[in-house]
Amino acid sequence: MSSVQRVHACLLAAFVSAILSACATPGVTLPDRAFTGRFSVTTTSGTQRENVSGRFNLEIRGRRQVLELGSPLGTTVARVEVEPGGARATGAQMHEVRGPDADAITEQLLGWPLPVAGLADWIEGRPSPERSARVDRDGGRVVLIEQDGWTIRLPEYFEHIARPRRLVLERAAIANAPAVTLRLVVDEPAG
Repeated sequence: MSSVQRVHACLLAAFVSAILSACATPGVTLPDRAFTGRFSVTTTSGTQRENVSGRFNLEIRGRRQVLELGSPLGTTVARVEVEPGGARATGAQMHEVRGPDADAITEQLLGWPLPVAGLADWIEGRPSPERSARVDRDGGRVVLIEQDGWTIRLPEYFEHIARPRRLVLERAAIANAPAVTLRLVVDEPAG
């Protein structure tokens, strides 16, 4: 075997090895449900008013959720990971908060309440089944949910699927927490 043939044989062996090892690595699992879109938050405390807006990404895998909020320029505002038994929230400066209640730790991190516990259900136009709620309907569609101290208005649905396109979530000021209005515009589902 010539030296050129040995080089080709070695390259072929390396190529086959790389292909086989790529096949052996586990693939990325797709989420059970995923939602993307735009958000805007207005918080009001006394005479102080603050606004934050950007993009959101919500992925649900079984009982695990990951919610990411990003600024219009793409920097991370917050990342919240919820699993049975606890949650972890990371802010823009990589400050991390952990605890058993996702809503409480996001309020600690952001300075305003973010309704992580109900969001995965509300974004699909239904109340969370584990907790009590008041629901108003227009025909077959849910147009208002009151749950966990939040009022969720669903003013617009997608034309071809029975899922909200726009949501307005409102919560009155409580103790040291400001009043919050969170608006979501969900992207059209792919496919």
